[in-house]
Amino acid sequence: MSSIPSTIKFHSKSQTLELAWNGGTTFELPAEFLRVYSPSAEVRGHGVGNEVLQTGKKDVRIIKLEPVGNYSLKITYDDGHDSGLYNWEYLKDLCENQERHWQDYLHRLEQAGASREASQIMFKSID
Repeated sequence: MSSIPSTIKFHSKSQTLELAWNGGTTFELPAEFLRVYSPSAEVRGHGVGNEVLQTGKKDVRIIKLEPVGNYSLKITYDDGHDSGLYNWEYLKDLCENQERHWQDYLHRLEQAGASREASQIMFKSID
């Protein structure tokens, strides 16, 4: 299987990135999944054990996709995150192991007592 995807499509309504390699199985990666598994140092840390759990990303949206050479994608999200390059090998791993990665993320959220939901500031008018 070639490391460069044969298909790359972004579906803005569903906020999913569709990828396939050599006309094989098509995978769809949701924006939230891509955001919480960003390859950036902000998310992955600077070594094993330094990862930063991403919370409140359930409704994050992709606002820009940019190819970087022939080796990766740069994704910009509406929460301002835009660092980290998703190389083809990393995207292939996310596709092929999506369920395992997602369950691991949900488990880590549960262990931390954290949520996928964004924190909301409630304003109360005092008269």
